[in-house]
Amino acid sequence: MVKKLFSLIILALLVIMLLPLMTDFAPFAELSRVAEKYVQKGPAEVGGQNLVTSVIVTYRGLDTLGEIAVLFIATAGIGFLLGKSSGKHKRSEASQLVNTGTAFLLPIILLFGVFIFLHGHLTPGGGFQGGVVIASGILLFVLANADSQISSNLLHWIEDLSGAFYVIIGLLGLILAGGFLDNSILPLGQFGKLISAGAIPLIYTLIGLKVGAELVGILNNMQRSQ
Repeated sequence: MVKKLFSLIILALLVIMLLPLMTDFAPFAELSRVAEKYVQKGPAEVGGQNLVTSVIVTYRGLDTLGEIAVLFIATAGIGFLLGKSSGKHKRSEASQLVNTGTAFLLPIILLFGVFIFLHGHLTPGGGFQGGVVIASGILLFVLANADSQISSNLLHWIEDLSGAFYVIIGLLGLILAGGFLDNSILPLGQFGKLISAGAIPLIYTLIGLKVGAELVGILNNMQRSQ
């Protein structure tokens, strides 16, 4: 009874805190100076059809680097807390439905994840979303093959190399162009085409690989701790 009452009190406090955000919300009548600059100059400077991607990957590239670092720290923390289980537990076999569904869906899920981060400069999506989709496909594979082991060395290599090349591209932008992660180190190409927006598709590919490897690493640590 006390726990239920405490939960209701917490819920009521959250409603009181969030209600003003919903009732007093009013859209901006005009763009801020920074946002107006992004809208006016972003397509020409960056060459990306998806303006959100242009802002995240180039203008605020250091923020994206910080987000990747936070995810890496979370992955390392989970690996440290879970550790490696020395005991061997017998795991139940997946049903035929899960096995058949995995064999059919896994290639589609992985291909869709790659599609998302390769087209992040054209449509909503990008490296983080594509990496999560890839990790969800690996999760499905783990559910269907409970006794399988994901190579930790392979995950570490993918994570390390993608992170290193991400920083290298950022430094090349600082040396060869106008700043860190400046995508103009490669030709901007034709606006709206797949091969466009300079280095953004390459940057998002590296982000997708790194995020996917880190999330799969979390799943791998959870699997081994069972």
